[in-house]
Amino acid sequence: MLKKEQRIALFAEGSMGLIYAKMTEGIIRYGHNPISAIIDSKATGKSLVELCGINSNIPIVSSIEEAHKLGAEVLILGTAPSGGRLPAEWIINIELALSLGLSIVNGLHDNLYNQFSSSLGPNQWIWDVRAPVGEAPVIGACRASGLKNTRVLMIGTDMAVGKMTAGLEVCKSLQDNGYDAQFLATGQTGICITGSGIPLDAYRVDYASGAVEKMVLEASAREFVIIEGQGSLLNPGSTATLPLMRGSCPTHMILCHRANQEFVDSLTKVKIPSLEKVISLNESLANALDGVVKSKVVAISLNTKHLNEISALKEIEVLENQLNLPVQDPVRFDSKKIIHSLIRSI
Repeated sequence: MLKKEQRIALFAEGSMGLIYAKMTEGIIRYGHNPISAIIDSKATGKSLVELCGINSNIPIVSSIEEAHKLGAEVLILGTAPSGGRLPAEWIINIELALSLGLSIVNGLHDNLYNQFSSSLGPNQWIWDVRAPVGEAPVIGACRASGLKNTRVLMIGTDMAVGKMTAGLEVCKSLQDNGYDAQFLATGQTGICITGSGIPLDAYRVDYASGAVEKMVLEASAREFVIIEGQGSLLNPGSTATLPLMRGSCPTHMILCHRANQEFVDSLTKVKIPSLEKVISLNESLANALDGVVKSKVVAISLNTKHLNEISALKEIEVLENQLNLPVQDPVRFDSKKIIHSLIRSI
């Protein structure tokens, strides 16, 4: 529904610079649409560099009306409230956007089309990104294991540590080096950026691995497919990694980690074990189908956003010596080290 020439506004009320605005940040970094404004009344007057380290002069405004005056045609709900549900206080903003003629991209679990379709005018639409389209997938059956291409699954020590971002960077680096690579989106932000993919967390658990498998099989002609990771085996609120492993039958994995993070999310009783143990856990589970899948972690993508450059480089050096694997922050630096390790391991 979203055409690349349409001007967008990103709704990130009260969340710019916080983990909840990762959809907004992802679209700013990798999206194709011109961005008229970011809406966050708590951050007006601040710059994106100051808030989240992105070098951009996109204006931050306090209201949907201001964004509309700046030319916005589409409002993207670019922040993730707890549980991905529609906060009651957002309803007035959605009604206002529709009354101004804006279309809406919705990454929440709640279906907005069913709730607001009667308010749509000519040429307006609501795209519920997390609503699966097409027929229900078949049950997963390790069909991807028979493919001859290289399938790279992004995994993580936690949610929101940069799996999508690292995957996009690795895919672009492969493409820039002449390889036929495709990024397969499995979440709302990746779908908005690439225009295709599956909303993995919207599928019933019995069909989740089949949905991943179908997507991977459809990309079987690609030399490399980079599968966007979701959640983490370590996070007690996440069940997404297993269907990704089963559906994609990965040949390789890249582990994503936030530098110096000690605990899962805000759960101080759930400590992140050593990265050696995390690697072993993921490899053991990915290869549990003995003789069908043989996968290994080939690199670490390290999120050093919160560190200065000297500290970031030091932490990269420490982990490389500790793990005997290439470690890099693909956003802050580049992905060359990661893709060289990947290519050498084929």
